[in-house]
Amino acid sequence: YRDLHTFELQAPTRLIEWARGSRVCVAGYGQSDGNEILQLIPPPTLLTKETQGLCPERDFKVECGGFSKRPVYSLKYVPDTSLLVTSGPPDSSLQVWQVSAEDSDVIKFVSTIATENGTGQSWAKIATISARAPWVLHGSRLDRVEITEVESRKNVYTAASGGSEELSGLAFLDCNTLLLCCATGRLCLADVRQPQSLMEAVSVPSASRSEQWCMGTRHGAQGLEPSSQPVARLSSWGLLTLTDLRKTSESLASAKARVPSSGSGAEFLCVSWAPALEGCLAISGFDGTVHVYDTQSWDSSGKEAEPIFVHKGHAFGGAGGSGDPPLVTVHTWHLQKPKTLLSAASDGSLHVWDWVQPCGKC
Repeated sequence: YRDLHTFELQAPTRLIEWARGSRVCVAGYGQSDGNEILQLIPPPTLLTKETQGLCPERDFKVECGGFSKRPVYSLKYVPDTSLLVTSGPPDSSLQVWQVSAEDSDVIKFVSTIATENGTGQSWAKIATISARAPWVLHGSRLDRVEITEVESRKNVYTAASGGSEELSGLAFLDCNTLLLCCATGRLCLADVRQPQSLMEAVSVPSASRSEQWCMGTRHGAQGLEPSSQPVARLSSWGLLTLTDLRKTSESLASAKARVPSSGSGAEFLCVSWAPALEGCLAISGFDGTVHVYDTQSWDSSGKEAEPIFVHKGHAFGGAGGSGDPPLVTVHTWHLQKPKTLLSAASDGSLHVWDWVQPCGKC
């Protein structure tokens, strides 16, 4: 490692979200009341774009926080605002939170965004954007995808019904284009300007019924169309496939990750593109590790890929609350530092790490 910071949270967290001023938001997912939502100030070395020397302060600091009466399974910061949107069991409604001003240390609950027939539905996956107004894209199933204006709670878009498959993720490709990923691996494109149109981008022909999938989208470099950036999909069997949305008839590349392939639940599956490293992505959710891969040499053969780095820090952190070895619940890349990642595990540990191993063009 070039650097490694650790922070112990009071409860397991399954999400990490960057907020204003390079702050980090985390939240608990326990089943009892009083799940914490915290905004953390990262160590000073993470607040500078250039790598610094030794720094006396290496810990995260809690800047403000609040409590949710329900488990928080998804949390998104609304760009250009001081608002957070969360979701979690027992239904598909959303909760809106206000991060208070500098003279307060409270994250305050503001309102609930109810969903039609939301009772009995699984928790909603969410994405946010502020290109036109503060919008949240949300849904638990393919036939229940909506965009809501966060502050007024007004519905501004409802996607055409494309089936009732469970969603594993969704994303704004730009202010008009949406990408939806079903747990079966099926991808669907939608256009806000054409609410009656829902186009299937590409399916996974070899998917088995027991296989669960998630997706990771890459933010395009300036001047590039969002559709030109490949979409990565990860299955609970450790299969990875890359798709160019401009040519969906065939897979761009595929590989088998070197991870345990139980094929069971995909509750914590996570795949993400590095924002500042060409062709690099990270995966987690199989055990106590995070794997980083360079995809630039991949082809369509689907052969096993060699990771360029494996973070094993959580695996050696001790047993989680259930007595089982810690499981990485989420990871994310630093927005400016190319080889720096944050990861959290089921034992409440939060790690920030930066590796030094050479990785070809990365």
